[in-house]
Amino acid sequence: MENETKKFHLIEMDWLVCFPRLGNKGKYLSYSVVLVDRKKGTGQTQKNVKLKEVLENPEFEKSYPHTVGYYKDYSEEGAAFKPEYLEIRKISTIEEFWLFLNALDI
Repeated sequence: MENETKKFHLIEMDWLVCFPRLGNKGKYLSYSVVLVDRKKGTGQTQKNVKLKEVLENPEFEKSYPHTVGYYKDYSEEGAAFKPEYLEIRKISTIEEFWLFLNALDI
């Protein structure tokens, strides 16, 4: 799975954060990711952002702990979105999120 896009679901916030398989090096905060806010419904849009923008978003910062699911690629959207999680972790600090990313070899 190391050559596939790595996808995470921030379950309580219903955000998807997708790490492309190539192109990111260095510190995690500067990584380019695709962010999808699923709460926006059928008009949900994908935004290319830096991971820093996700993690420094007030909604993210004020909502700890987060349940983060790492999942396989899943094409269903809307209410049919039920990914097959490979691992789920409860994170209470940014350091715990870094540990999760390290464990998955991001």
